[in-house]
Amino acid sequence: MTHRVRECKHAEYENWFNEIAPLCKASPGHLDWHIVRPISGLTGTYTIIIRFDTRSHLQQWMESPTRSRLIEKVKPLLATGDDFFISSGLDFWFTPERAKAKVPVRWKQYIVTWSAIYPLVLGVPIVIAPVLRLLHVADNHFITTLAVTGTVVFLMVYWVMPRYTRLIQRWLFR
Repeated sequence: MTHRVRECKHAEYENWFNEIAPLCKASPGHLDWHIVRPISGLTGTYTIIIRFDTRSHLQQWMESPTRSRLIEKVKPLLATGDDFFISSGLDFWFTPERAKAKVPVRWKQYIVTWSAIYPLVLGVPIVIAPVLRLLHVADNHFITTLAVTGTVVFLMVYWVMPRYTRLIQRWLFR
């Protein structure tokens, strides 16, 4: 979800955020919560990435009376409404196209994704192949590739990209 906060209302928004975050995190099926704060002087938009184990758990949170009450409470602080969309796939790494937020240019998305995948593609096979041998999995190119690509995608989605995009957000959104 993205929220464009009115000028001089960021401290109040942060207080609201500290109220809603633990309630969302306590919801059934909650997996992860990341916030991309605005860059001073460039944007007033907060982007909050929320992940749930199932679409129904996400929908349950999004339609909950608790969330509705807190969204009503924050509306006076927002320059625009509560903007959100539900997505699954790689696009959550970057600001969503339909969100009213600054979107990184495609070439930066390309460089970021490539620079994250490259070291993984080099390093993961060095770890996975011996592990498969220790587990007595037959030395088969297709099985090794399956395990390596599964590990790379897992690391990209759950570990690398959430941290990497947070680390380089100033450059990415400039």
